[in-house]
Amino acid sequence: MSGPAIFKIAIVLLLAAILISLASGLIFLIRDKGKSDRTVKSLTLRIALSIALFILLFIGFAAGLIKPHGINPSAPPGSLP
Repeated sequence: MSGPAIFKIAIVLLLAAILISLASGLIFLIRDKGKSDRTVKSLTLRIALSIALFILLFIGFAAGLIKPHGINPSAPPGSLP
């Protein structure tokens, strides 16, 4: 497996972890009714994971592991849609 592929898998795993943390925060909010701090811990983890993803995307872009593309990447440069 190449470097960019592993990098993209790491991005997808971080996104999945963010969604799981968000869902667990919702579940804790409903079940605990404000009596514990599990909701705050879960949402704090989600924020930390989101910041880590943001930094990882910057590193990937700077290292050339990921490349941005437009809406129609197959169109030749300079052509109008």
